[in-house]
Order: sequence, then structure tokens, then C-alpha cells
Amino acid sequence: MTEQQIDDTDAVVGAGAPERVGVLGGGRMGAGIAHAFVLAGSQVIIVERDAAAADAARGRVTESLRASVERGWSEPLVELEGRITVALDVDAFTDSGLVIEAVPEDEGLKADALARVEAVLTDRAALASNTSSVSIDRLAAGLTRPERFLGLHFFNPVPASALVEIVLGDATAPALANDARAWVEALGKTPVTVHDAPGFASSRLGVALGLEAIRMVEEGVASPGDIDAAMELGYKHPAGPLRTTDIVGLDVRLGIAEQLHRDLGERFAPPQLLRDMVAEGRLGKKAGRGFYDWT
Repeated sequence: MTEQQIDDTDAVVGAGAPERVGVLGGGRMGAGIAHAFVLAGSQVIIVERDAAAADAARGRVTESLRASVERGWSEPLVELEGRITVALDVDAFTDSGLVIEAVPEDEGLKADALARVEAVLTDRAALASNTSSVSIDRLAAGLTRPERFLGLHFFNPVPASALVEIVLGDATAPALANDARAWVEALGKTPVTVHDAPGFASSRLGVALGLEAIRMVEEGVASPGDIDAAMELGYKHPAGPLRTTDIVGLDVRLGIAEQLHRDLGERFAPPQLLRDMVAEGRLGKKAGRGFYDWT
């Protein structure tokens, strides 16, 4: 996650972006991914579980696109909206050159979703997961074409983030890795490429810092504001680890920490304070309160 802002007008329209892109899941992340590809000139198909979720996904993308137009994007909103289709069945992805899975961070859920999507794609289509911590190789094990699969880890909020982490599995074809870098650059974002490992690079480092900051609050070392100020002013982080945790979502951070705890051991054990705050519904910005009051 980063709070670095980018100007939408810096995106390179149509340069390297697939003509038709599918997004499975239209929540906060899926809608942000759809927004990015629409601005890059792609036709985007969002598949959701039911009509209400599909309508909500369309609304999220429309509002995000409207904000881009208000900031000076050169195309009218009606043209951008014309590139969005919402559907209720993965069969809608049949003609897509790239489909990105953006369902909740649960390995079983993702594996099932990816297998269902792959079954309707052509042999040349690419399949990606937006996972922030689940092993790409483990997800690839359930696919028939693992060479056409990789991770595309977008950051929240997608429109404002300049980074996409490309995660390569053991079976990912080199040509697909090259294509992925071109797609990310076509979105006006910067790709970083990592090989599959627990937490990849960004989640592993970001969660390690965030968990230690939470332990410091738990131990009474300093207030959230002072801990964040130390990293923002002393190390030039655009947002401190606790503010970042609030923006990402405490439940999301807890889920990643639990995955890393299983894979890498006790140094990623979630602090009890984090578990307690999630249980209390203090999930961060989206809930109005976390380490900070967002109301």
C-alpha cells in the first residue's frame, strides 16, 4: 500500500494493455483494478456473485472514473463507462486476454475461483491472482495451464498507488512475465518482479514493520501518532505503519500475518492487540476507527 498520488493523465492509454480484461470480484480492490484498465483503454468485464454485488461493483468503478474525469482525464465519463460490463457468470470471460482474480484473501476460495475461470479461457489467455500473500505455486498446482498464471499484486487504493508487484511462479512462462511488465507500464504504474515466496516482497516487509509497530502500542512504548511520525519524519515514509494498517484494513493485515505466521514462523505471530481490535470491529478507515478515528 502506498499513499503516493499519481496524476491520471500520466497513464499511457492503450499502450500494451490487453483489449479485453476480466476482473473476478468487484470489491474495493477489484473495482480499483477495473478502473485502472478502463483508463488504459481496455474493455473490462467484472463478474460478481449476484445482481446486488454486480450493481455495487459498477457503482464503485463509476464513482472512481468520475473522480478521474473531475481531475482532468481527457475522455468523457460516458465513454469510460461504455468500457465496463458486469456479469454474474465466469462464462463472460471467454474472450478475455487477461483475467485477474480479486476475491477475498482465502487460499481455498482463490484456488476454486481460479480453476473455474481457467476452464472458460482460451489457451492463450493469461490468468492472474491479486493475492497479497498466498503462494502462487500453490495456487498454480490446481490449474491445467500454470505457465499462463502469475500474481499481479495491486495496492490499495489502486488509483493512487504507483506500484504493482508481479509475482512469478516456478511454471510462469518468461514471455508472460514480459507481457505483465508491459501491462503494468500501460497503466502508468511501476512493476517490481519477485519470485514466489511467503508474503512476496511488499507484504512480507510491510507486515513485519506493521506488526512491530502494533507491539509497540501494545507495550505502551509510544502512541500510534508518535510511532507513525517517527517513520514519516525520520525515514521519509509517506504514511506510518499504523496509519497504513488502518488504510489497508486491520482484518486484511491480520489475515496476511496469519498466513506468514504459518509459513515463516513466530516472528510473524499477530499481536493480541491486533486480534482484539479486529474482533471489536475496529478495522481501520473502512470501519471509521482503528488506530485512528476516521469519522
